[in-house]
Amino acid sequence: MPTFTKTKIDGLVIIQPSVFSDDRGFFMETYSKKIFAENGIDVEFVQDNHSNSTKGVLRGLHFQKPPFAQDKLVRCTRGEVLDVAVDIRPNSPTFGQYESVLLTEENKTMFFIPKGFAHGFLVLSDIAEFQYKCSNFYNKESEGGLLYNDPQVAIDWNVRADLVSAPQLILSDKDKLYPTLSQAKQDLMKLNW
Repeated sequence: MPTFTKTKIDGLVIIQPSVFSDDRGFFMETYSKKIFAENGIDVEFVQDNHSNSTKGVLRGLHFQKPPFAQDKLVRCTRGEVLDVAVDIRPNSPTFGQYESVLLTEENKTMFFIPKGFAHGFLVLSDIAEFQYKCSNFYNKESEGGLLYNDPQVAIDWNVRADLVSAPQLILSDKDKLYPTLSQAKQDLMKLNW
């Protein structure tokens, strides 16, 4: 049976699947609607995504606004990433706080991120493949984001401070221009998570 561990932020769950290994390799069940529902994650996933990135790529911090908000179940299937979720639910007691989890192909750890969180990851290995399930379809007009290095959120990206700035990190132009949490707060207050 997988292990489901709640974090200090309500809704975020770290999942360690049961892995069966022998001289042929390994087998693991990555998702079971029944087992997940029994552990408080009763979500209908409708879309799977898969990305490939090189070392230093930082993707995020992204979210989809309601009514296209997404719950996500994420994992790294090659290499390693530092995965981060920031609570952007204005009425939450942990608004603006974040949780980070090291996801690797070796530890096979998964991270459940519900609606109401901005999500991103930093690639720590030469190459990383990242796969995730979403509970809603992507909608371009509903895209939102937060600035990855917002000093108020103060994410520890697990790299030297002088490397957590362009050009050492590889970011999309869009990710460099997202607002800070304080700049986005008024708009976030209008959203119904």
